[in-house]
Amino acid sequence: MTRIAFLLTQDRGGPVDVTVRLAATLAAGGVDVRVFGPVPARGASLLDGRHEELAVSDKEDLAAAGRARAAIRAWRPDVVHAQDRRAGLVIAGLRFARGPRPVLVQTYHGVPDDVAEPWFRGERGAAGPSVYTRTVLAADAVVARVLDRTIVPAEAMGAFLHHRLRVPAGRLEHIDNCVEPAEPDPPRGPVRHLVFAGLLVERKGVLDLLAALAVPGVLPPDARLTVVGDGPQRAEAERAARQPPLAGRVTFLGFRPDVPALLAGADALVLPSTMEQQPLVVAEAMAAGKPVLATATGGVPAMLDVPGAPAFLAPPGDVPALADRLRALFAEPDPARLGRLLAERADARYRPEACARRHLTLYDRLAGPRGGPSVSGPRAGRRGTRHG
Repeated sequence: MTRIAFLLTQDRGGPVDVTVRLAATLAAGGVDVRVFGPVPARGASLLDGRHEELAVSDKEDLAAAGRARAAIRAWRPDVVHAQDRRAGLVIAGLRFARGPRPVLVQTYHGVPDDVAEPWFRGERGAAGPSVYTRTVLAADAVVARVLDRTIVPAEAMGAFLHHRLRVPAGRLEHIDNCVEPAEPDPPRGPVRHLVFAGLLVERKGVLDLLAALAVPGVLPPDARLTVVGDGPQRAEAERAARQPPLAGRVTFLGFRPDVPALLAGADALVLPSTMEQQPLVVAEAMAAGKPVLATATGGVPAMLDVPGAPAFLAPPGDVPALADRLRALFAEPDPARLGRLLAERADARYRPEACARRHLTLYDRLAGPRGGPSVSGPRAGRRGTRHG
């Protein structure tokens, strides 16, 4: 039986959630998989004996990286798939190991926090990130050339890697993320209960959201916000939420593993990030039939570009525009119809079975020409769409 090893160096976040769902779906289809890394904060039970705990907590910890490579090699996988930046650096070392090597793949889930949208999109004269971030991106480009393929969940990220980091188009592959299927439950009336879900860091824009909701005339008398997540901006966000007109109308839940259930109990998701690729929480909200208000960053506009549906998008970092879009969302005459359309799009694009089929097709295509084992499984299907 073909073996696929996934490597993580984090215990929570989008890359972890994608890996758990993908690994569980592949295993259900008869593929032998194992996830190496910390115990996932969400969905660990789905792995059911297919997890080997190890830690690489610092990219400069060469000993830990060596132990991780040794553990993976001891399992003798046919494919090794890194699911975060540090994991990609670790498996790059397998390229130079003696003897037969597995197919080496990574998913590039996002850029460093100080990469701004204008520079990301290649706008002329846009301010670039710090010297440190440029060094990180240069290392990312090297890793992408060493590995057999880099998967990008959003076409915008593929364009960035190809045009900005000069990664050859032939080494990039676009495969959408996958999320847990949900029974769509569109809003039964006007949007009044908003949910924000994400890390409470500057890039996620929670302070912008609170500032926009505090603009006079934006928040209806019966509207409220639930904030799901934790991070360094939580104390500042809680202080802002104690001021009128927000006082008593914003609830902070901290980190929660049951985000899909919390979305099911809300009317809409708001994600005012300054940079995203293909955020899982947007796909989860779509699957639940909830309208989404977000910023036009990364692959988010493509996610919400549904024929016949209004797109509630604001420029990243623009509080007045965000306030205007919030007014429009609260006034939307038929949010249930919008929710149904988004749920149909999510069912077509983000189901785990479709994600697993496209990964298996890619693995098989990479292994076959090298004389390696076939990794086709019972869910193998049409070929993945190459970027470029």
